Amino acid sequence: MNFTIVCRACGAKHEYERPLPTCPTCNKDWLDAEYELTHPQQPNAHLAQRGHEWLRQLDGRGASLWRYRELLPLKSNENIVTFGEGWTPLLKAHNLGLMLGHPNIYIKDERQGPTGSFKDRQAAIGISAMKEAGIKEAVVASTGNVAIAYSAYSARAGIKLWVFVTSSVPADKMREVALYGSEVIKVAGTYDEAKRVAAEFAASKNLFLDRGVKGIAAKEAMKTLAFEIAEQLGNIEAGQDMSVLNGSRWPWKVPDWYLQSVSGGLGPVGVMKGFAELKRLGLVSKLPKLACFQTSGCAPMARSFHKGLAVAENVKEPRTDISTLATGAPGEAYEVLRELILENGGTIDAITDVAAFNALHLVAKMDGISVEPATAVTFAGLFKLIREGKIQPHETVVINCSGHTFPVEKHIIGEHYTRDMTLPDTSELAKANRSREEGLLTALEELDSRVQRITIVEDNQDASRLIRRILQAQGDFHIDEAQDGQAGLRLIQETRPNLVILDLMMPELDGFGVVEAMKADPTLKDTPIIVITAKELTEDEKDRLDGQIKALLQKGSFMDSDLLNDIQKALP
Repeated sequence: MNFTIVCRACGAKHEYERPLPTCPTCNKDWLDAEYELTHPQQPNAHLAQRGHEWLRQLDGRGASLWRYRELLPLKSNENIVTFGEGWTPLLKAHNLGLMLGHPNIYIKDERQGPTGSFKDRQAAIGISAMKEAGIKEAVVASTGNVAIAYSAYSARAGIKLWVFVTSSVPADKMREVALYGSEVIKVAGTYDEAKRVAAEFAASKNLFLDRGVKGIAAKEAMKTLAFEIAEQLGNIEAGQDMSVLNGSRWPWKVPDWYLQSVSGGLGPVGVMKGFAELKRLGLVSKLPKLACFQTSGCAPMARSFHKGLAVAENVKEPRTDISTLATGAPGEAYEVLRELILENGGTIDAITDVAAFNALHLVAKMDGISVEPATAVTFAGLFKLIREGKIQPHETVVINCSGHTFPVEKHIIGEHYTRDMTLPDTSELAKANRSREEGLLTALEELDSRVQRITIVEDNQDASRLIRRILQAQGDFHIDEAQDGQAGLRLIQETRPNLVILDLMMPELDGFGVVEAMKADPTLKDTPIIVITAKELTEDEKDRLDGQIKALLQKGSFMDSDLLNDIQKALP
């Protein structure tokens, strides 16, 4: 493996010997690695041939980011510091896709890294490069995840680490950093101020400063996400299990969209570099459209992008509860992302904290995935782009699920997320045993007395399951289900529900017939009905439903909040 250092500003190339703070030619500080794959028997082979030769070398290699060893900035395998990071699952968002009408939404689940975030990739490459360079002591600034990852890997490598964090970083994260033996310096200021103080400290002590997106190791680490996504999507298209390491056995695939929230912009910069290298090697034919999201309380990139600015306007005082995204001065990273979006398509948008926390709760309820607030910003951005029609139903979307919910934020579920149930208090053991079942049943009946009964009539089992899941996640509903109109009408007549959720297109008796039968029954005519259908209604069909139902929702274009709002209005 051979690679050189390339300066973004002047284009000068230098042989790599050790991490450099700036370009030796122009003194600018944005440096990239450029690779040249060679083969002893084919030194003059076409680049695409070399790419396919590299794929063949992957066959039989293990499931970690180090399987892409030839395109990573390390000279010797002896210097690799690893916890088995990489090759995280690519999960299909079945329920979200069904709800949104977009069946090809995938989640790159970086929560499953060694310390629970995608920063494990950065730490693995960054700390390995430090070890190879003989660095014994280093400095890093962080909003949390980098601090934890770097602390774990530096402990494994025997490198002393100084970590500068803001006071907004949760205390639990600071304690974990300290647990690994790092020196934690809490800066009472913004993240940009913490980065400045860290740089001054490193300079004063002549210590190595990790430079994040401007350095080589961090970007090279993030491009392994692109390699894995392309390899895993290729597995899916070939009908193979995603756990299979395919190497050269079937084509790799790039998604139509790659989505990620950004603070300093490192993740998508590195990911797009990875896709670009695969394209240059002839392994894929395109780069994805790129959508980046920031919290609206600190959105210098999003605001500058929509103003058409080539250079970002900084935000001096971030105002957001999502501290991991509170970078007010993105610098050159914004310029790189803007160029990538203008060339390949995409956007940078701002998302409110409220929308992010709502999305966090929704993703957990729908697909059982608990994400960190920064990832919730990405999901809220996904919902926004789908509502605006920018992401089409047929397009494949990959979301970087950058980390796990840690610690659980108070904004997610609030304080009152349990129900109290008091069992009978008695000193007589026999009486207690005899009455325990009665007391428990009484307590459960008291809970159930507040429950409203809802009947779902839907012949599509996936759609029925999704609606049921939305209702169950909300809480107090007793839910009955039927899979066709005849059975649904009988169930409604027997149970007398408080609300009916009805599909229109069903065998035997369709939804229109169910509505008409209910309205003809004096005991059911006032029962509210919500119709959820994939059918585009004609004017005549709309007239048949006019005045007969409480709400009409289109399958694949509603959120759980839309359904719950309509239910709230419909129920007495």
